Amino acid sequence: MAIAHRRAKPAPDFPLPYTTVDVVIFTILDKALKVLLVQRPGHEDDPFPSLWALPGGFVNVDLDADLLACAQRKLREKTGVDSPYLEQLGSWGGMARDPRGWSATHVYFALIPGADIALTKGANAADVAWFDIDELLAAPQLAFDHSEILATAVERLRSKVEYTSLPAFLLTEPFTLPQLQQVYETVLGRGVDKSGFRTRMLAAQFLIEAGHVDGSSNRPAMGYRLADRSGPVVFPRTFSPRGH
Repeated sequence: MAIAHRRAKPAPDFPLPYTTVDVVIFTILDKALKVLLVQRPGHEDDPFPSLWALPGGFVNVDLDADLLACAQRKLREKTGVDSPYLEQLGSWGGMARDPRGWSATHVYFALIPGADIALTKGANAADVAWFDIDELLAAPQLAFDHSEILATAVERLRSKVEYTSLPAFLLTEPFTLPQLQQVYETVLGRGVDKSGFRTRMLAAQFLIEAGHVDGSSNRPAMGYRLADRSGPVVFPRTFSPRGH
């Protein structure tokens, strides 16, 4: 018996929202947690002219198979690299967030080592630069609702750092345990107990020895690489502050 094929219904005839993807790109530079921002064009007819914003843009239905592909494309356009870690943060939408009309953005956050990254501002940006996280949180003045999105991303990152190996994705391999501890402390904004940190890192079995490298005290130290770059490992408890 022949199978009857149902004819696809035409798309509903109603206004569609703008659909974008934004990426919160974190790194460590000069012993500080930084985020990548792009400066919007200074044209008066452009939304939020000359203000700084998170990198992102409209979904390209011809290039992007899904939201993740769009986020990866935006990341490559701004940094020239694929992120060692990329996670979906959430979605923001409404009629008031973009003066051009109802819009929805799907946000990812990325972690990349800051060394040797050549930034690219792109055709639609006036400039691109790394900014100190704490300074931005203290005086939020980003375009659209990007200050709110950034605060959410920082909260997500810092909460996950308390119980995962996530900061390792901010380091160029191989790295030493003191370097890894420094990254943890930079992201958390506080010290952690040195002996307890070393014990936890080695017991979690997510590191592979990579031979000796130059240490902070000019003596050779053991270097490490991640055993699995598909995602962080989860620790059984959070970190204790230094001295506890």
